[in-house]
Parts: sequence; structure tokens; C-alpha cells
Amino acid sequence: MSFRPLHDRILVERIEAEAKTAGGIIIPDTAKEKPQEGLVISVGNGTINEDGDVRPLDVKAGDRILFGKWSGTEVKLDGKDLLIMKESDVMGIIDTKSA
Repeated sequence: MSFRPLHDRILVERIEAEAKTAGGIIIPDTAKEKPQEGLVISVGNGTINEDGDVRPLDVKAGDRILFGKWSGTEVKLDGKDLLIMKESDVMGIIDTKSA
């Protein structure tokens, strides 16, 4: 299935956190927090300003992002649990190249 978000919305796949702490303790599923990190799958065209011009989004497909704990709407596409959220819900882009 092909899905393209509209306007300033983005489609995000959560990146699951490690199930084990640095000390080796395994965290049970019931104690895990929802991940606040994700991979952008696709983005909309952008927002339309007062002049009618389209402002492209700052994020693009393939970006690794941080977002708020309660951000977005959960959807299931092709058997995957994904999120649709507005670009304003994104707190930042993680630059994996500099790490």
C-alpha cells in the first residue's frame, strides 16, 4: 500500500528502545515507556502561507527524529504500527553522521 501524508503531516515509524539497561537488567514490556524516537517514512508537500506559496517541510523521508510522548495519531498500515503527526510535533532531527 502507498500512503502520502497531506500538507504538514508526516508518517513516522517508532524506533523501539533497548529491552536491557546498560547494567544488564531486562526491562519487562509492562514497564517500558513508548519510544519518543522515530524514522520518517514519508512527508506531505508542506504548508501553504498567506500568499498561497507552499513552504516545504524541514524533515524528509529517512530522517531520525525526536517527538513528544503523546504526539501523533496511531495507525496500522500494511501490518505496521505507525504514527501520523504534524511537523510541529517534531522536537528535532537526530544527526547520526556526527555521532
